[in-house]
Amino acid sequence: MVLKQVLEVLEVIDDPKASGVVIEKLFSPYKKVSVSSVEVHGEEGKTDFVKIVIPGSNGKLSGGNAPTLGVIGRLGGIGARPARIGMVSDADGAVAAVSVALKLADMLEKGDQLAGDVIVTTHICPDAPTEPHHPVDFMGSPVDILTMNQHEVYPEMDAVLSIDTTKGNKVINYKGIAISPTVKEGYILKISDDLMRVLEMSTGDLTQTFPITTQDITPYGNDVYHINSILQPAVATKAPVVGVAITTISAVPGCGTGASHEMDIAAAARFSIEVAKEFSQGLCHFYDANEFEHLVQLYGNLTVLQTLGKNDE
Repeated sequence: MVLKQVLEVLEVIDDPKASGVVIEKLFSPYKKVSVSSVEVHGEEGKTDFVKIVIPGSNGKLSGGNAPTLGVIGRLGGIGARPARIGMVSDADGAVAAVSVALKLADMLEKGDQLAGDVIVTTHICPDAPTEPHHPVDFMGSPVDILTMNQHEVYPEMDAVLSIDTTKGNKVINYKGIAISPTVKEGYILKISDDLMRVLEMSTGDLTQTFPITTQDITPYGNDVYHINSILQPAVATKAPVVGVAITTISAVPGCGTGASHEMDIAAAARFSIEVAKEFSQGLCHFYDANEFEHLVQLYGNLTVLQTLGKNDE
């Protein structure tokens, strides 16, 4: 159902001239959808942050009370030019997120409107730097993680799906998509039963998950190992965050080209769309609110893990 959109987005992303403006043009036929981009410069270059808002019939934008889902395409860059020619594996998160927005925009145009608003964010950089990482090199980013979160995580988001290529490791040995436990305010919570149900329904496969550690949910810049940036949005919000990893059996570098698989990207996008449908109707929960409150009563506030700790000024 969403493969058409994925192929359309791949065509515009796999281009040395790809930009936020190009993404805006992609959505020009959809007048009910709000699309904006802003060019941001960092120490390693520049990138275009893109925000796409698909309004719901009972969403906050129209004065309603249906919850808002955030879908973040997390990555360092869509390309590593001039070191690498073509779209890199790291681009999958951006492709999936924009495909989600494009499909929801098309649904809205045809009359299938979700109850709640959906906010999709990502960034477009065709010439990002690379950086060493074990077991394979990471894609770097022209801007730091704080800047990314400022442009990609919004207070209106009541829950967040963070889609990221997660292939550069020896921990996940499955090709397709996998979800993380829910992360909220420093707590790593149980994997959502509702999300597992939606994942199995949308993929027709058994649920695949991936392990995360305390290090993974702390901010970049604290000199500890992170599997990648998939859960970095969790340091910038009180909302529950779940990582949607696009995975492979072998370890594939984020800066590798010819390493993106259309069907896997489509699976991540389709899962996110189905979550958006159910979440906006109150049928899909990312965590048990009562149990979370009980945990805080028992063990206290863990929001220190959303900071740089003792070094955070």
